[in-house]
Amino acid sequence: MDKICNIGKRIKKFRELKEISLDELSKRTGLSLDLLKEIEQDKVYPALGILLRISRALGTRLGTFIDDQISEDPIVTTKDSRSCEESAYRGGKEGLPLKFYSLGRGKTDRHMEPFYIEIYPSNNDIDFSSHEGEEFIVVISGEIEVTYGNKKYLLKQGDSIYYNSAVPHKVVCASDEVAKIYAVLYMT
Repeated sequence: MDKICNIGKRIKKFRELKEISLDELSKRTGLSLDLLKEIEQDKVYPALGILLRISRALGTRLGTFIDDQISEDPIVTTKDSRSCEESAYRGGKEGLPLKFYSLGRGKTDRHMEPFYIEIYPSNNDIDFSSHEGEEFIVVISGEIEVTYGNKKYLLKQGDSIYYNSAVPHKVVCASDEVAKIYAVLYMT
């Protein structure tokens, strides 16, 4: 697993500042108490959907947990400047096997969450996600399957999809090759 970048510690600090117990956070997110404890101890790196649920439950934007410093506009992230601190591998029942890199890190006044994401082939049964806002995905390489409500869409290199993320959805790798995408999440 890549180096974890203290997201759990940031979540715990923000939760404590808001005076919300772990039990209450578990109720608000629908996530198990054990998983939340592992996240806060930086033993587990949460998938994007889980981070979104936590940020919503704490009344903050996703970037609050990803940002580690304040920068001025514009934010430039070169391919070579992406580091393991900006990525994570998360497999298992509660998340996708993926690496994701924040492309908006440091822009504290942002309204969108842009990511470069690598989605690995998996036999895991992936849960649906839903949250207020919109998502836009462009496939760079490989293939992904997007299940949106009860419809499935197979997307290949160069294809894109834009949808209301309040509708239950999931994104998985659709081949034996790692899929690489750009994704932008907008949360209302």
